[in-house]
Amino acid sequence: MDQPDPRNASGLILSATEPMRSFLALACEDHRLSEELRDIASDLRSRNTVPYKSLRAIWTGSDPSTRPDLLGLFSGSGFVFTSPKPREKSEELKLRLLKLRDIAERKEYAELVKDITPRKQVEEPFSSYKDQLGFGLHVGLTMFTGYLVGYASFRALFNRNPALSAAGGILGLVLAMLVETLLFIIKTSKDDQIQSSKSSSSFTPTTKKNQ
Repeated sequence: MDQPDPRNASGLILSATEPMRSFLALACEDHRLSEELRDIASDLRSRNTVPYKSLRAIWTGSDPSTRPDLLGLFSGSGFVFTSPKPREKSEELKLRLLKLRDIAERKEYAELVKDITPRKQVEEPFSSYKDQLGFGLHVGLTMFTGYLVGYASFRALFNRNPALSAAGGILGLVLAMLVETLLFIIKTSKDDQIQSSKSSSSFTPTTKKNQ
């Protein structure tokens, strides 16, 4: 029968009892055992727990006529369970937790100062009936002006041809509408950029936790 490796302390761990300590004390002086086993026995007799494999190796190598019964040696002992080592967090998980903690800190800070810092109202385009009416009149006037300019230009160029003059007016109307649309897009984009820059610069955390 193969003897267990006494240097391998993995596996079952038993709580030490007086019969075990007595047996290990005798094993320290047992010359049938190797020097390595005697050193292991000397080290284990002062401990509160004993690896099963080490104890079995010492018992197997000791004198059969003087060693105690194996079942009697284990009488009164119990298994000792060790907690597994905690898993280490990956770098990706650490970064994700750091971002979540930063977001939580920002929300907590905003909640604390919401009664102190005045809330800035975001002005939306055409947020009122007056703005909508004004914009509609402005677009209508611009398109009418474009129609008149195109009509007059084509009328002068093509000897007052009614069809071509009307086509010139329509062309001027379309161009005026495109220019007005382009100007509206540019204005809206600038307003959004200004609003976003203000909102980002208004929040400055006062404290940061040590990382």
